[in-house]
Amino acid sequence: MTVTPPLIEIGLVVAAQGLKGELRILPCSDFAERFLKPGPRWLRKLDEPPRPVELLRGRRLPRKGLYGIRLKGIETRNQAEALVRRRLLADDSTRPAMGAGEFHLLDLEGLEARLDPSGPALGTVVNLLHGGNDLLEIRLRHGGQSVLVPFVEAIVPQVRLEEGWLLLCPPPGLLPVEAQPMPVDAIGSAHQPES
Repeated sequence: MTVTPPLIEIGLVVAAQGLKGELRILPCSDFAERFLKPGPRWLRKLDEPPRPVELLRGRRLPRKGLYGIRLKGIETRNQAEALVRRRLLADDSTRPAMGAGEFHLLDLEGLEARLDPSGPALGTVVNLLHGGNDLLEIRLRHGGQSVLVPFVEAIVPQVRLEEGWLLLCPPPGLLPVEAQPMPVDAIGSAHQPES
């Protein structure tokens, strides 16, 4: 019996590419070698265990922000189309080393989102969406609704992986009214005795 190592999601199969079994991958990793360097990978369909596959070769697709990859045994468009919506995974132990102030986006899942470093959690990071800009999906503690927050330094100025939280500095209107930080004068006036 083969033991599956801890895996990390690196992309999503979004389409077949051409007629000979190539797959079009939307990356959720900034490391091109995950799509270009041959070797073991895994495919996972929602609610099913991952299955091992072998990456034969890959290439960056021009002007699309996507990769084209060839997997062993996938040789026709029909075989490739059957894999659309599968998640592409890699061995978690092969993560490239990060420099100071850098981290893997998937490490953000589960972090508390705070408006103040010493304050209570506003919510929890539950997902990461990749597009033009990365977005954090944060499930709010009160009401259970989710909000999408651009993962840019101006809005998320601190990430404390070791401590399990990140700091939000949202512009007005980004969060629902009940989650917006109260302005200092509103807090002060709320505690003023009536005259």
